[in-house]
Amino acid sequence: MKSTPRSMVVAGVMSGTSADGVDVALVRISPRPAPGQMPRLQILGHEGFAYPKAVREAVLQAMDASAMTVAGLARLNWHLGDLYADCVVKTCASIGVRAAGLPAGPLAPSRSVRKLALVGLHGQTIYHQAQAETYLGRPTRATWQIGEAAVVAERLRVPVISDFRPGDLAAGGQGAPLVPMLDVCLFGSKRKNRLLLNLGGIANVTALPAGAALSQVVAFDTGPANMVIDALIQALFAQPFDRGGKIAARGSIVQTVVDRQMKHAYFSSVPPKSCGREQFGHAFAARLRGDCKRHKATPADIIATATELTCASIYGAYAQFVRPLFDNTQPTELIVAGGGVRNGVLIDRLRSLFDRHGVKVLLSDEVGVPAQAKEAAAFALLAWLSRHGLPGNVPSATGALRPVVLGKMTC
Repeated sequence: MKSTPRSMVVAGVMSGTSADGVDVALVRISPRPAPGQMPRLQILGHEGFAYPKAVREAVLQAMDASAMTVAGLARLNWHLGDLYADCVVKTCASIGVRAAGLPAGPLAPSRSVRKLALVGLHGQTIYHQAQAETYLGRPTRATWQIGEAAVVAERLRVPVISDFRPGDLAAGGQGAPLVPMLDVCLFGSKRKNRLLLNLGGIANVTALPAGAALSQVVAFDTGPANMVIDALIQALFAQPFDRGGKIAARGSIVQTVVDRQMKHAYFSSVPPKSCGREQFGHAFAARLRGDCKRHKATPADIIATATELTCASIYGAYAQFVRPLFDNTQPTELIVAGGGVRNGVLIDRLRSLFDRHGVKVLLSDEVGVPAQAKEAAAFALLAWLSRHGLPGNVPSATGALRPVVLGKMTC
């Protein structure tokens, strides 16, 4: 049911496919005066929280049905709800935003004039199957994000919008990517082509041709970003990730392996499309590792090769699917966000590749949007839209048959 849009402070809560932790962004969202115009967003602040080691291990087990019981899934769902609530509480405290459920004291500054009105909770994806497969005699698609919204709503005493992807999936879409609505709000330009790249576990892009209408926006997952690199770092170096890209910098790229892996069917499939651990999880990483070893690659060489695969797949997606959409008489910018911005080798290599087409590569922080806050801010926006009965998906990006209101509200 639609309601008159009003200004709200909304917490967006995001846990990505890397399963490394939780990002929270507090965003003031206000309607614009003219009907049909995109809302105005102001990011008030953001915080990132690493999953405790045991929680991360449980999340990764949940993505492998053979490693987790039904009881374990149920318990993890509730545990994550409590953990998400903790993260929102701490973020509110650090930024000076009040929530009705917070007790008086340092976690609820009594003089704050900013009050939390709503939470947009993405949850933790443990399964995403956008293509139909036969199940019990019927073609079936599925997506599942866990993290009990009722726990968050009770702790904070504000409504929570969660479970955003099923609405788009039910309408024939991929259920992803859902960030394009934010990209249009923050980065749409009449004079520049812009390509928004998010480097999480999976890399996804939003293509905004100069002056494009919402129906002309194209977005899709390009393939792995940090997911394969992280899996190999953990297996070969017992570290969570390649801090700063220092290990990749020591290695040499096995180009034959990159070229062979780029023949994976996903990279040439036409958007709309989405992917996850089902395509680029531990099994894929193990195959890449084995392929590198047949070429006598060192562990550092394997990381360098995985990093190059990420860059090659992003650049290949741009060259094949995005560049033809742009008016190349207009300047083009690539604006990068997500955890991968901290990998200097990855960013430098992207700059090298995109320079070939005169594309300027910028980090989202350089244009006023903190790289670590962007995805969380997107789910704050989607929650605001849902609260007012407004569609949140972009059918040209997800492949849905129509715009739909996303998410389920828990009060």
